[in-house]
Amino acid sequence: MRGELRLLRAAALVEAASLLVLLVNLATVHWAPVASATGPIHGCAYLLTIAATWATPTPVRARLLALIPAAGGLLAVREARRSPVT
Repeated sequence: MRGELRLLRAAALVEAASLLVLLVNLATVHWAPVASATGPIHGCAYLLTIAATWATPTPVRARLLALIPAAGGLLAVREARRSPVT
C-alpha cells in the first residue's frame, strides 16, 4: 500500500508547496511571473492529487477529502495511511 501512495503523497506535497508560494507571493511583492508560473503547477497538482486518490485503493473518506482545495491532498494521504482498504 505504501508504494501505491507514493504518487499521491508527491502530488499532495507539490500542491501544498505551490499554494504556499502563491500565498507568499500574494502577501509580499505579487510578481505576475511567479503567479503565472506557479498557478498552473498548483492546478495540475490538485487534479493529480484527486486522480491519484481515485486510482489507488483508498477509503471513500480519503477520496472525498482529496476534493478539498489546498489541504485535501495531505488529509487524504493521512486518511489512506490510517485506514487502508482491505
